[in-house]
Amino acid sequence: MKELKKIVAEISEKLGITFTFYEENGKVVDGPFCSKAFEDVTDDGNDTFFRFLFKGVPYVGALAGVGEMQRNYAWLLPSYVESFAEKETELSKTEYLKKILLGECSSLGVYKYASKFSVRDASCYALAIRVPKMLAETISVIEQYGGNSLDTVVKMSEDECVLVKYVAEKENEYQSSVDYAEFLAQSLKEELGIDVMIGVGPTTREVKDVAQSYMRAVNALRYADTLDAVGGVYSYREFILVKMLEDLPESKLSAYFSELTDDNFREILENEEMLTTAEEFLRTSLNVSETSRNLYMHRNTLLYRLDKIERATGLNIRNFSDAVSFRILMLLYRFLEK
Repeated sequence: MKELKKIVAEISEKLGITFTFYEENGKVVDGPFCSKAFEDVTDDGNDTFFRFLFKGVPYVGALAGVGEMQRNYAWLLPSYVESFAEKETELSKTEYLKKILLGECSSLGVYKYASKFSVRDASCYALAIRVPKMLAETISVIEQYGGNSLDTVVKMSEDECVLVKYVAEKENEYQSSVDYAEFLAQSLKEELGIDVMIGVGPTTREVKDVAQSYMRAVNALRYADTLDAVGGVYSYREFILVKMLEDLPESKLSAYFSELTDDNFREILENEEMLTTAEEFLRTSLNVSETSRNLYMHRNTLLYRLDKIERATGLNIRNFSDAVSFRILMLLYRFLEK
């Protein structure tokens, strides 16, 4: 608030106007106040009011007087305040993009970024990458494997970075963002010997919306944590069911779980070895060969465990419908355990 007061005072002095403001959802301080709801610009016969954002917080500005001059100022001042508030030109490309990803950049700032770095009207998506170690080396490898000169890697914390990948109109090398993430995870495994977790966000039409893609990518990782996942690629689309269950009250989840399981079923869910086997089988889309290979397990051992799960639960997870039922109950168990 002190910073904004200083900016407003400077603008008032430079332009020779009486400019005050108050937080839209806060308490009104001394000065003009608009009691009616409005969009953009309005007046009450004495003062002219306009709405603006400062660091993501909505404010109402007030100019003394009404008339064409005040209305012109009211239309121009939101962008003018933002130009004072943000000094993105002093930031590096990655620092700038980090602000955009975190939702800390104004619409004007995003426009400046897109223009400065030639990414206007460029579709992109975010990959949130959780790295167990060697973050600097990981970022270096990702930069080497970037298929587009616009792609940018941003360090977000000591164990996470984000790749904002731009999608060329005729890019056919990878069928989807998930395919690319799988390729990247495998490349990091081969180059550095580490298993990263990658959350995949949706593709956005412009960089101004990439913060939403990043948020969904982070949520994909959070939902993967619910499953105690280690390594791998997780798309936000995979966790629609998890999101639905998360929104239900715990008492309701507990009632469902008690009604749909018995002691034998719970014994399977409490057996980490059996649960890991089932989860990997579901993750590989019920592929016996791939599951055996990923778990370094003999095919006959895997089939024995799948048979044991069927005997204990009554669900043959080699069938799609039973696999769906098992996954729902497994998620219920994970939620209740958390």
